[in-house]
Amino acid sequence: MKENILKKQIQQVLEQMPADWLTLTTHRLDIYDESQAKTQFLAAFEELLQSDQISNQALAKLPTAYDYIRLGHPLSSVLEWTLGQLHGIPADQVISFSSKTAPILAILRKNLFLKKSTQILYTEDISHFFSEELIQGIYGYSFELLQVNPNEKLPKFEGSRVYISQKAPISELENPFNSDFVISTHEPWGSIIHVLGEENASYISEIQHVRRRETIAMTPIHCQQALKALNGEVEESTSDNLAADRKEQVLESIANITATDIKPLVASSGLSMQYAIMMGLVDEALEKHPGKAIKFIVPPNCYGGTNDQARRVAACLDQVEVVDLPVDAGNDMNQSLDRILEELAQQNAVSYIIAEIPTNPRVEVPDLDRLKEVLGKERQTAEGEVALEPVFILDQTFCPNVHFLGEGETLSGIPAISYASGSKFPSGGECTAGYCAANLKAEGLMEKIALHLALCDNEATEEQYEILARQLPSMNQRIQKAYENTREFVNFIQDKLPTTKINFVSEDLAQRGFTPSVFSLDLPTKGETEEERESYKRALNLELINLMITEIPEESKFCVSYGQLKGCYWTVPATSTQGTTKEGDKDYIVRASVSHNIDLNKHKEVFLKFVKEWC
Repeated sequence: MKENILKKQIQQVLEQMPADWLTLTTHRLDIYDESQAKTQFLAAFEELLQSDQISNQALAKLPTAYDYIRLGHPLSSVLEWTLGQLHGIPADQVISFSSKTAPILAILRKNLFLKKSTQILYTEDISHFFSEELIQGIYGYSFELLQVNPNEKLPKFEGSRVYISQKAPISELENPFNSDFVISTHEPWGSIIHVLGEENASYISEIQHVRRRETIAMTPIHCQQALKALNGEVEESTSDNLAADRKEQVLESIANITATDIKPLVASSGLSMQYAIMMGLVDEALEKHPGKAIKFIVPPNCYGGTNDQARRVAACLDQVEVVDLPVDAGNDMNQSLDRILEELAQQNAVSYIIAEIPTNPRVEVPDLDRLKEVLGKERQTAEGEVALEPVFILDQTFCPNVHFLGEGETLSGIPAISYASGSKFPSGGECTAGYCAANLKAEGLMEKIALHLALCDNEATEEQYEILARQLPSMNQRIQKAYENTREFVNFIQDKLPTTKINFVSEDLAQRGFTPSVFSLDLPTKGETEEERESYKRALNLELINLMITEIPEESKFCVSYGQLKGCYWTVPATSTQGTTKEGDKDYIVRASVSHNIDLNKHKEVFLKFVKEWC
């Protein structure tokens, strides 16, 4: 009886859910409380079910669930809650993934630090998504892999026992061996991990963090299909004859946009792509340069996900270390990079550079001629031998239209890879899929990157390819129009509030192709002490943002994204994109991102109101 009521309620939710539950890729910070995250959403969701007042309007008013669809979203939360109800376990102990491999890696990572043994059980072959050799040899994880018969009696195991279920319907929790974790895989949706027993509750946050940094949650469309399947609806296969054509269209578009000849790769998110790049390069270094230290050179104040992931990889592998690259706020990227590469050359280390151009959130571009010179310089080891040339990994999400990799361009002289987050300009905020491209000198690295993208089961989904095939052809036009709107808005702000410091590209850089649509503001402040001035500025930041989203709710959002299809997004990087960055490296400034489709006159009008009221 309870199950029938539950299914009826879920059917109502699916019929009444807001349209953006399927299309939203980033949260709205104005209705988001990170400290409560999924708990707050589900508490309100349960109250709504109990009131029997399920409607489109009521569902739209629910608090934001999690932050990105990488970490979770309304439909993944509903799916996990429903499965928890069916199986009698807390909702937070059910975690969905778009990847089949990632939840296994999450447990192995946790047990690496606990120095705890792991036994992985399976009945059907898992070699198509799990490589024992690579995961032990490259990722540094140890485990016992055991194929078993469902009726087999197993001796007690001291450690974590993981069971991989591949054929059970999504409504069933198959656990014949009393395992600590059950991971059920479901093509083409991904997988669901069930954390069983209170003694394993400490794994939940670690598993969720892997989902946040190295992969994504099960996508909204797949969660919708899974919920329909729970209600007995047979979903038609999403695969069709156009799927291969769409993928080829996307790969061709990326090659054209980046002006490269090497076949690109497309992942489920920008961080999924970065993880494949990092692990592919670690694999390459271990194979080609055994015994040498591996150094990832990373700006300490860059996007928090990049920072966090790089350090997470280094934490797992003794031979990998992160080296800070100061690039902003008075630090010159080229000077910092030249110094660091000289030091690492002396150590005969393998050097991998991860950097954003323009930088985030200060929107700075280094002297590109000097950068080319620094990267191309031949350096010596302490023994007088020629040092290994570095590999440059460029996050060009802010300006994916700029050509860095072609013959004669800034990064053509050394192996270089560029990548971009797909939730920004490539998809216009409609999906998270990210991509990477390589220059000719990095062609050999792409095979390793592709290998680890497949190993982690992080390739873009068919639905993501469909969105990119639709959106990529117009990307450069959207970038140009968004830049023109941004330049006009920046000039207006400079004129009306000349005491504010605006971080944006110069007209000269724009002529060279750097046309971002994001800028940041250091608003004028006051106070007797530095603490008072900083406190006043932080309060003023929020006054500006709150005025914008209140006065223009149909366009202005408190959100971390950009490259969107409409309006203007506002955020404070220190509290959003730099969430895991060290406190001293955070930027408590306002960052705004402008789209190609915006009521610019209305935004000017509201900004002028802010100036008159607060400045």
